[in-house]
Amino acid sequence: MSVDLPFHKSWLGEEEHQEVEDTLNSGWLTTGPKTQKFEELFKDYIGCKHAIALNSCTAGLNLALAVQNFADGDEVITSPMTFPATANVILLQRLKPVFADIEPGTLTIDPQKIEEKITPRTRAIIPVHFAGHPCDMTPIQELADRHKLLIIEDAAHALETQYKGKKIGNLGNATAFSFYANKNITTGEGGMLVTNDDALAETFRVLRLQGISRDAWKRYGKSGFSHWQQTLAGYKCNMPDLNASIGMHQIKKVEQFMVLRKKYVAMYDRAFADVSELETPVVRDYATHAHHIYVIALNLDQLTIDRDGFLDAIQSAGIGVALHYIALHLQPYYVQNFNTKPQDYPVASNYSERVISLPLYPKMSPEDVERVIGTVKDLIKKFRK
Repeated sequence: MSVDLPFHKSWLGEEEHQEVEDTLNSGWLTTGPKTQKFEELFKDYIGCKHAIALNSCTAGLNLALAVQNFADGDEVITSPMTFPATANVILLQRLKPVFADIEPGTLTIDPQKIEEKITPRTRAIIPVHFAGHPCDMTPIQELADRHKLLIIEDAAHALETQYKGKKIGNLGNATAFSFYANKNITTGEGGMLVTNDDALAETFRVLRLQGISRDAWKRYGKSGFSHWQQTLAGYKCNMPDLNASIGMHQIKKVEQFMVLRKKYVAMYDRAFADVSELETPVVRDYATHAHHIYVIALNLDQLTIDRDGFLDAIQSAGIGVALHYIALHLQPYYVQNFNTKPQDYPVASNYSERVISLPLYPKMSPEDVERVIGTVKDLIKKFRK
């Protein structure tokens, strides 16, 4: 089965190529001046006080939990409709992930369901801004304030997202972004942890590189040799200059990329508006959507095919598709270790059987989008009851 229209293709220009070549020729490949420059550019874009470049969004979530010194078995509430990384960091910090069901339409965590899950052992909430749509943060913040809970935002999908006119990255205690290969901007692998807390930012910087007080660039820089000291038991999750070289130019293209994403989303929305067999993304009035992925949900009661069959049919037509997500409580690990059942989170379970992510990226052409639309509509017609 040959796919000639991939699910994603990054937009990398001559600027990125030249910057990477310059880094290779510089002799300095790990965390250094270009990582610092990328951090400054990102901080300015988000409008936050501190941006700490890492090797992944996962590392950012992990650091944000690690600094809190929660007791083993303390609970962290998050969405089941997410990538395993969101809950993995909870587990790896010896904490207990507690899921709260999602709301229909946006597939973001339902604040009312969060409240039902709070216990005396709850310490934090990790809202996941699904597909680029923000969670409804006002009631989540009110819950956090009332119960003295930490908020750590998973913004892997949410670089351009705004909540009530305010960019994600300025609301919670700390926010983690992703620059994985298929994200709205990429560094190949990479992430950014942002905060407005000075002391927290300093701790994150030390923790990201083995808990030592000075990074390599400072130790071996032109200002002369400088001894380092280990002040914490840290991790190894710093971003190298090689990756930052790409990010420095990707972040400058955010608005250019967003224009195209919005254009293609509008094309999809118009085309599918009268297709009753499909449910298209909902955008609440409080939201500015990042349009990271375009997720449709099949109304299976109107079709003679299941979701996986529909996925296969689209790929057989040469179009790459993806699945975001089969919810975590349905995954073998949680079924075996936490005895989770589909009925525990019915909304997430329902969408897990119906969702499909269609291609959405700036490298697409309008003709590519029309091809996807035509293929989906043809398949709907073919499998309509």
